[in-house]
Amino acid sequence: MRNIADVDVNFKTATTIDKDDIVFYDIENEPFKVYGVFHENGRYRRMPEATAKGVSDALDFLHSQTSGGRVCFKTDSPYIAIHAEMPYIGKMPHFALTGAAGFDMYMRKDGTYTYLKTFVPPYELNDGYESIQDLRTAEMREITINFPLYSDVGKLYIGLSDKAQLLPADDYAYEKPIVFYGNSVTQGGCASRPGNSYVNRISRRFHTDVVNLGFSGSGRGEQAIADYIADLDMRIFVCDYDHNAPDIDHLRATHENLFKTVRAAQPDLPIILITSMSQHYCTDDKKGRRDVIYQTYRNAIAAGDKNVYFIDGYDVMDEFCYDDTVDGAHASDWGFYNMAKYIGDVIEKILK
Repeated sequence: MRNIADVDVNFKTATTIDKDDIVFYDIENEPFKVYGVFHENGRYRRMPEATAKGVSDALDFLHSQTSGGRVCFKTDSPYIAIHAEMPYIGKMPHFALTGAAGFDMYMRKDGTYTYLKTFVPPYELNDGYESIQDLRTAEMREITINFPLYSDVGKLYIGLSDKAQLLPADDYAYEKPIVFYGNSVTQGGCASRPGNSYVNRISRRFHTDVVNLGFSGSGRGEQAIADYIADLDMRIFVCDYDHNAPDIDHLRATHENLFKTVRAAQPDLPIILITSMSQHYCTDDKKGRRDVIYQTYRNAIAAGDKNVYFIDGYDVMDEFCYDDTVDGAHASDWGFYNMAKYIGDVIEKILK
């Protein structure tokens, strides 16, 4: 059987590195700055393993999928390579492997991020891969490499020319991160590459750290996760787990409680409450879920809360369950663009 890569060279995936002057660096060492994830017990995680186990078996599985993870640095190397060790690979028929298991790379210059390249994984990916991207010139660049959205990363090494400088990236504009809690779309399903998830888009828009606590099918507002989030040192909290609540009664029992748990711990924290982005299916169930979240918001306002914000998912998307998704539920890149724009506009008002 013929392969498309035999016909079109642009579909070929480079998985071997042939550079005589290459040196690989462990990103756990300075001057690299790692955000959104931390290394614990042999792999990168979005929250402590013990905490995830205490929430649910699902979070025990999902919390080490590295959505929102980033490594930042400066270099004048004319090429950048990666060597990734990956103990789990997320492969799904409706999700590009470049998004679920790939890394992508951005350059920041004069305050603006520009997409550079994607480290495309091989289709037969099993436990990690190597990839290299030629940047053509040896000029100093500030680099951000985004981690995979639905896979685990045990170790990541960055390959540079042995003649290149390696320096720390600039600090983010805001010291504290924006924390996002939610579902599979929050985690990044199904962006074509990591940088296109709405959480990562917002990180670039405001040059801010983010923590992605989106858990596919498993954002259910349990007390254990509410307590964990309440203890995080953050700039803004975005709560978007409507779609994963098993039913309205579960949402009613957990949503306002999660809000109040976080609010009690952090009285001045801006909190954004979001309803499901699939509101164009105007079923009684979805209307009821929206009403539960809106009631949490209204009760907070009535109690004198001046730092709570409500986003109606129905307003965010134009035909969300059609043109903005890959399957009627999970966002396409266009869907993530719309989400980042709408939610980002609210965040901009808060930051100003």
